[in-house]
Amino acid sequence: MSDKQSAASEGTTHFGYEEVDVKEKAHRVAGVFDSVAKNYDIMNDVMSMGLHRIWKKVALDTSGVRAGHRVLDLASGTGDLAARFSAMVGAQGKVVASDINPNMLKVGRERLTDRGIVGNIEYVQADAEALPFPDNYFNFASISFGLRNVTHKEAALASLYRVLKPGGRLMVLEFSKPLEALKPIYDTYSFKLLPLMGRLIANDEDSYRYLAESIRMHPDQETLKGMMAEAGFERCEFMNMSGGIVALHKGYKF
Repeated sequence: MSDKQSAASEGTTHFGYEEVDVKEKAHRVAGVFDSVAKNYDIMNDVMSMGLHRIWKKVALDTSGVRAGHRVLDLASGTGDLAARFSAMVGAQGKVVASDINPNMLKVGRERLTDRGIVGNIEYVQADAEALPFPDNYFNFASISFGLRNVTHKEAALASLYRVLKPGGRLMVLEFSKPLEALKPIYDTYSFKLLPLMGRLIANDEDSYRYLAESIRMHPDQETLKGMMAEAGFERCEFMNMSGGIVALHKGYKF
């Protein structure tokens, strides 16, 4: 299978490095994000040394989103990208901030509402593998640092393809495979320092160990590009950032 999270046994998949029943994974992932929701933004800044803001800015600046567009921000989390999309589409546009985890969605809604970001944004709890939106509905869809947590990535990509309008674009921002020269340092950081920071800052070492493992189980750049093409997307491409630690994938529906 092209999805590296699918294990040899049909009824199992990976939760980090652990092989679990497919039905159990969604519950386990939910537990991780229930645990980290309140500290998610702080930990993002600490873990990436602020680089996640640059990665997201590059993604936004090259998104092509403009006034009047309908945008789906999938795996919206605490809503940082949704907030920017809201400003980009303006009063005539619409942003749907969607996440499978109700606690993450709640934190995002509260933070954006407190900032006065209302009117052109709505919040929908949804599973990426079975999006509850009409066919050919959105001009643009993004999933940022969320695809690696989806059990059946092919199903999610097919669902995203379905809800995009012809001419619409998908953007996937996700951790990926770094350059070989960076791997020793990156592995030490991921498996030694990251869990330690999780314990000291968020009192949650296990969740951040899972996050490090989930990155390693995610398809590499070329594999994900191929999966997008298999889902029907055309002109698929990716751009590495920070030596391949993060990759920005794009594809169009024609």
